Amino acid sequence: MKHLKMWRLVSLLLIVVLVLAACSDAADEEPTAEPAVEEPTAEPAVEEPTAEPAVEEPAEEPMADAPTDVNIAIITCCGIESMWDASFFEAMERVKADSPHDLNITWDWTDGVWGDDAELVMREYAETGEYDIIWATSSYSDQAKNLKDEYPETMFVYHGSGNEALGDNAYWLYMRVHEAAYVLGTLAGTLTENDKVGVVGTFAFDDVNDEINAFFQGAKDVNPDVSQTVSFIESWYDPVAGNEATNAQAAAGVDFMLQLGDGWEACVDTGIYCFGNFGDQNFLAPDNVPSSTKAMWDPGIRWLLDEWYTYATEGTWNGNADKVWFTMAEGGSDLADISDLGGKIPQEAIDAAMQMRQDIIDGKIEVPLNVENPESD
Repeated sequence: MKHLKMWRLVSLLLIVVLVLAACSDAADEEPTAEPAVEEPTAEPAVEEPTAEPAVEEPAEEPMADAPTDVNIAIITCCGIESMWDASFFEAMERVKADSPHDLNITWDWTDGVWGDDAELVMREYAETGEYDIIWATSSYSDQAKNLKDEYPETMFVYHGSGNEALGDNAYWLYMRVHEAAYVLGTLAGTLTENDKVGVVGTFAFDDVNDEINAFFQGAKDVNPDVSQTVSFIESWYDPVAGNEATNAQAAAGVDFMLQLGDGWEACVDTGIYCFGNFGDQNFLAPDNVPSSTKAMWDPGIRWLLDEWYTYATEGTWNGNADKVWFTMAEGGSDLADISDLGGKIPQEAIDAAMQMRQDIIDGKIEVPLNVENPESD
């Protein structure tokens, strides 16, 4: 009995050991994972269209600082003894005093060079780099043509007939005073006692012919009986030749004349009346010069300084493709005061001439521009 109880105890212990061993093995095993649930396949993403890359606007070039000075090299054809050049310098002084664009305007000056000599002088000016504008007061486009591309930052200016339009940094300023010459012609036609009026001219060029033809037209419009006489001295300034031509016309009976040839001594010696040209020339023959045409360069000079200023601030040249000139209404020409020469010129004739001047300025009278070569009747 005792042995039976012992056996039961041993058996119970054995069962406990086996149970504990089984539990221990079960604890060492990993728990089985739940099967993965597959997500439904997503629709392929629709790609957004690629945006065009932004185009950057080119940066604006900054404007140059506004210049305060302009330095000019001037080449004159004839010198200040000639009213062509004298009237130009008078206008330069007026414009300088007004200081357009607040510019300080200075210049140097060389007188009376032509052809290869003129080109050499212009090149020397350009080569220094000190001059913004090289300004020649007559037919110098040939020289400008040879230099303008070599010095593209320099402005080249030339005046009057016998030139060529070049564009770019070359500018062509004309001067017409035919409207004023027409008014003086009406005075001559009204006052002539011999019905003979004349002109001593320089060259038979466009901007000489226009005023000669206008002078004769004015005389004939008020006096159809007038005959005309014209001669050319073939020089821009030669008082000796001018006096010879004036004497010849006076001997032929001309008593009123438009004097382009500076024959003032002959006007006095022969006692005829001579109208001046491009500026008030009464001082040369106070008893013989009732009035003169006046070349007013001011609007042309201002226009050219405006063009240079545009280049200096914006870097753009706009050289004209044809000559530019300004009318009497635009301030490009005028009449000198009309003197009665101590009672020799009637006041009613003076008043009529001044009224005609005003009518031209107001656009009531249009003076035809005739550049054909004038001839004597």
